[in-house]
Parts: sequence; C-alpha cells; structure tokens
Amino acid sequence: NRTTVVEFVLLGLANSRHLEITFFLFLVIAYFLILLGNFSVISITLVSNFLQTPMYYFLRNFALLEITFTSTFMPSTLYSLLTERKTISLTGCFLQMMFFYCLGTCTLFHMAVMSMDRYVAICHPLHYTTIMNNRFCLQLILSCWALSFLLMFPPTIMTVQLPFCGPNVMNHFYCDASLLLQLSCTDTRLIEELMFVILIIILPGTLTVTAVSYGCIIVTILHIPSSAGRRKAFSTCSAHLIVVMVFYSTCLYRYIRPAQRGGQDSDKVLSLFFSVLTQMLNPYIYSLRNKQVKQALKESILKLS
Repeated sequence: NRTTVVEFVLLGLANSRHLEITFFLFLVIAYFLILLGNFSVISITLVSNFLQTPMYYFLRNFALLEITFTSTFMPSTLYSLLTERKTISLTGCFLQMMFFYCLGTCTLFHMAVMSMDRYVAICHPLHYTTIMNNRFCLQLILSCWALSFLLMFPPTIMTVQLPFCGPNVMNHFYCDASLLLQLSCTDTRLIEELMFVILIIILPGTLTVTAVSYGCIIVTILHIPSSAGRRKAFSTCSAHLIVVMVFYSTCLYRYIRPAQRGGQDSDKVLSLFFSVLTQMLNPYIYSLRNKQVKQALKESILKLS
C-alpha cells in the first residue's frame, strides 16, 4: 500500500543514440543466432531417428531453456534500444525478474546434468544405457525445473511485496534483483542474505558437479591409446569448458563478489556475457559442431529439398 512508484526506468546499455543503434544491431544478430541455433537443435533431435539418445534429449531441453531464458529480456531490450522508451511497469519488471532468475538457475542445473551425462557416457560406457534410461532422464529434467522455481520463488515473492517510494531508475538493461532491493524504501537485509545463501548453494554447487565430471572425463581421455582419439575428445571437452568457464566466472563475479552492490556499468557488461554471448555460442558448441548432428542436418535439408 505504501508503493508510489508505478514504473521503473531502465537506463539500458548506452547513453548515446549512436551506441544504442550499435547495440541494437549486435543484439538483433545475437538473438537471431540464438533462436536459429536452438530451434535447429530442437528440430533435428526430434526428427532424426539416430539422435534419440539421452545426450540429445538433454540438448533438446537445454535448447528450449535457452530460448525461453533469452526471451525474458531480449524483446524488451531491443524495443527499448529501437524506440528509446526506457520504462517498464511494476508488474512487467517483477515478472521479468522472476523468470530471468528461475530460468537462469535452471540453466546452471541443466549444465551440471549434461556434464554428468557425458561423464557416464565416457567413463562408464557399458552401463550408460542402463543408468541413463528414459525415466531417469525425465526425472533429472523435471528436478532441474522444480528446484529452480522452489529456490528462487521465495526471495522473488518477498521482493515483489516490498514498498517502492522512489527513486525508480535502474542502471541496467533488465530488472535486476539487487537493483530492485536498493530502490526499496524499507530494510531489505533479510532478502539480500537469503538470496546470497541461495546463490552460494547454486553457483558453487553446480560448478563443483560440472568441474568434477569434466575432471573425470579428462582423466579417462588421457588413457585413450589413439592420439587422434585423444585430440578429438579434447577438442570437444575444451570447447565445452570454455563456455562453462565464461558463464560461471561472470555469474560468480556478478552475484557473489565482496560488498556486492549492483548498478555499475561493468555489471551490464558481465550480464551481456552470461545472458547473451554464452547463450549464442551454446547451440553451436554443444550440438551443431557434432558430427552426428551435422549428418542429421544434411539429411533433413536433402529431404526438404
């Protein structure tokens, strides 16, 4: 009842029209590549008979997750850059924040699950089909979604119930939770501590699972007798690890750094890395450079033509 703010002002990515147009063109291309890459992964893994394995099941769900995650903020960001309209309603801001953090958390869980899948496939190939059966894969996917919303829903609801009396300006291109808490006209220490604890559990926890899985994979690769086989396996793993390192390093520095208070221009740059750049690279590194996926794509194009 004490809230007097009816909308928030997002300053966006640039303070000049020339830079706004530049960012608009960059983000339009990035968004197009994200949608093209992920829709291609979903289509190919659905229609191809020899891509009906657990790995491609996870990649298909990961592609769907990436589309929904980037779509939480990208359309509004592009609209703001094109029209110079920088306001967003309270309801729109809260919904964007909730889906951004829930889907972002789900992305972290999903990356950990995919690393576990690769660990079982490479380190225990004889038991792979037994362990990663259809039921277990579905349970893992549902667990990722359920855990994400269960963990992020309480602090989100608590943030929505805060009073906002002004100012209403955020130095960001989407509704960021830390900035919303700074704009509230009441004590938010409880919510900040709760979010910090949740992020401490999620980020280092999923990173540990991913790092251990890839560590075991690398040890197994080193025992491959063929040098060509080792090079091929290392090429795949190194690409995956680069994406994981960029994603986690930017997330960790953005959300779990000492005396973390959002609002600096550097925060927007970090957010661009983990919310746009890695999302643009993921379908091409995880899926479309795979030999089986390339073959399936060629066959699909030949059938259509």
